[in-house]
Amino acid sequence: MTWLRAIFAAGLSVIMPGAGHALVRDWLRAAVFAGLFLAASAFFLPLDQLTAAGPITSVDQALEQATVVAENTDPMAQFLLSFLSLFAAIDATFRALSYSSGEGTDAAEPTCPECGKEIDADLEFCHWCTTRLEPVEPEAETNDV
Repeated sequence: MTWLRAIFAAGLSVIMPGAGHALVRDWLRAAVFAGLFLAASAFFLPLDQLTAAGPITSVDQALEQATVVAENTDPMAQFLLSFLSLFAAIDATFRALSYSSGEGTDAAEPTCPECGKEIDADLEFCHWCTTRLEPVEPEAETNDV
C-alpha cells in the first residue's frame, strides 16, 4: 500500500507540484511547491496570449492553447517548469515512503511502525495512517545493586 501511495503522490506532483505532498499531509511543502510552480508559470508562460484566446470550451480550443504555450515559451522556461514538476514528484515519492530528509527526530517520541510519523502514546491507532497499534506495556524495572 505504501508503494501505491508513493506512485500516486508522484503522479499528482507531475500534474500539479504540491498535490502529492498534500496527499501525504505535508502541508508546508505542498504550499511551497505549488507556490513556486504557480509563480514560475505566471512569470514564464505567455499568459497575455492565453487570456486573449478566451475560455476553453472544447478539446480543439485546449489543443490550440497548448500549441500557443509550446510555441511561445522558450526552452529554458520549459526546462525550469519541468524540473520543478520532476523535483516535486521525487520529493513527494520519498515523503510518501517515509524517508527522512535528515531532520533530527527525538528518540523519546513514539513513532508509528507503518508510516514512521510521531504518534500520541495515548491513542490505540496512528492518527496519520490509521494503523492499529499494540498497547505499550511498561517494562518491569529491575534494581541492580
